[in-house]
Amino acid sequence: MKFFVDTADVAEIRALNDLGLVDGVTTNPSLIAKSGRDMSEAIKEICDMVKGPVSAEVTATDAAGMLAEAAKLRAIADNVTIKVPLTEAGIQACKALSDDGASVNVTLCFSASQAILAAKAGAAFISPFVGRLDDIGQDGMSLIAEICEIYGNYNFPTEVLVASVRHPMHVVDAARMGAHVATVPPGVLKQMFKHPLTDKGLAAFLADWEKTGQSIL
Repeated sequence: MKFFVDTADVAEIRALNDLGLVDGVTTNPSLIAKSGRDMSEAIKEICDMVKGPVSAEVTATDAAGMLAEAAKLRAIADNVTIKVPLTEAGIQACKALSDDGASVNVTLCFSASQAILAAKAGAAFISPFVGRLDDIGQDGMSLIAEICEIYGNYNFPTEVLVASVRHPMHVVDAARMGAHVATVPPGVLKQMFKHPLTDKGLAAFLADWEKTGQSIL
């Protein structure tokens, strides 16, 4: 499974990238706004730092507007992936961009039927939002299972990018289902290091070592 970091915070991305955990980055207008950065500058800095895909989202709602914005975003760096919403206009833009050789991430997916449309339009990634489905009492992870099954049935090359990840078990469950990518907020990725027995075991080892009076150096 690949890990994309879901943030526009360059410092957070750099720290995780130094650990070798970053295969790509996803941003959106809300994350850019939160960073307080100029969008083009932030995307360029992230693209220079990360070798993998960096999703930059259009804000137009019509296909022509999306394509115009996509042209500007694609000019920022070769590893920019254009992010479009799963609307009729978004799928139209996805088809045109994919035919032109662009990498496209179709976002705001909430059903398997939507995911089929994105794959047919040539999307490189489909982004089902599991956390937001959980928020309204639906099972977000069941959607991941459905999409993985359907894509596997027809060998669609579109990668399942699990989005709106809220906790480590979303990542674990997605990996068990065979999802290709999880886009994870930095805080959730850091939670994956933690287990109380790890902390307890390390404390015991260090206490026993101190009693020996020895030093490795």
